[in-house]
Amino acid sequence: MSIITIIGAGQMGSALTFPLIENGHEVRLVGTHIDKDIIDHLRKDNYHITLKATLYNSVKYYQIQELNDALIGTDAVIGGVSSFGVDWFGNEILPLIPENVPVITVTKGLINDEGTLVPYPHYWEKMIPGGKKLCLNAIGGPCIALKVAMHDQTHVAFCGRDMKVLKMFKKLMEIDYYHISLSTDITGVECAVALKNGYAMATATAIGMEELREDGMNLYNAQALLFGQSMKEMSRLLAVVGGKQKNLIHGVGDLYVTVHNGRSRRIGILLGKGIPYEEAREMLAGETLEAVVIAQRTAQAVRDMAKRGIVKESDYPLLLHIDDVITKGEKINIPWDAFAEED
Repeated sequence: MSIITIIGAGQMGSALTFPLIENGHEVRLVGTHIDKDIIDHLRKDNYHITLKATLYNSVKYYQIQELNDALIGTDAVIGGVSSFGVDWFGNEILPLIPENVPVITVTKGLINDEGTLVPYPHYWEKMIPGGKKLCLNAIGGPCIALKVAMHDQTHVAFCGRDMKVLKMFKKLMEIDYYHISLSTDITGVECAVALKNGYAMATATAIGMEELREDGMNLYNAQALLFGQSMKEMSRLLAVVGGKQKNLIHGVGDLYVTVHNGRSRRIGILLGKGIPYEEAREMLAGETLEAVVIAQRTAQAVRDMAKRGIVKESDYPLLLHIDDVITKGEKINIPWDAFAEED
């Protein structure tokens, strides 16, 4: 048995308590400063108010002020913060984790670092206090938190620099419904799964357009077109950042599941109906819209790289249009003709 401390009591971090407990480990779930109500409720009856699932009785719950207690004797840490908590996790949490304790995070996203897209593990490495070394790893792939809690068949990728550590995490967490591939291609895995959020939002706009039609026609061709264009642009971005193309599969699978379920789908549908972004955001008040952050960061990185001659803006018409919708308040007007190519 190992002791695992999960920092961040959001949906995904909490869902991972299921395979861990079922594999016989001691699990300590620590809420962030915004998870107080979640932890308070879990302490009453183990019911997670946002995951909408009841956790195992054996999970131990901690508020963020009790983090030091939760780290005593722990063998590994799982980071469960969203993209909005990246700097907080790097500045406030990583300095407290002992060097001999490996870390793996469920946070999906990229940082635009001077026109270069950087995965979170690499970003966090720069934030660690001088001289301290931590083994930072990440989880990516098509995975809806509630479906993990319900034991739906799931396949993800664990990525990091040290294969030995990745194998250790796989041994801790793999179970008959939670399947794990391993990769030392951090950039490839993280880039692929991060990009899917913005592109899932873009693909879901066709669903919104469909709901506007009086004839009730399903726009499956349009959805497929946007899905295909998303794959094309994601593949190009993966090549630009130096990721292995074989890891695109983790992002494509994630794109598929996110178009069918999740917050990226909901914001995309509203935009597809012609609702301005600011109004759509108000309609989804309280929801963490990571797709928006990722789309904006990626689009800005593309524009920066285009100025330096590294990429062509014309290769990313869908991404840049979605960014204009978000940042400039434009209404959806998909540039369909821009997707056609000759070779």
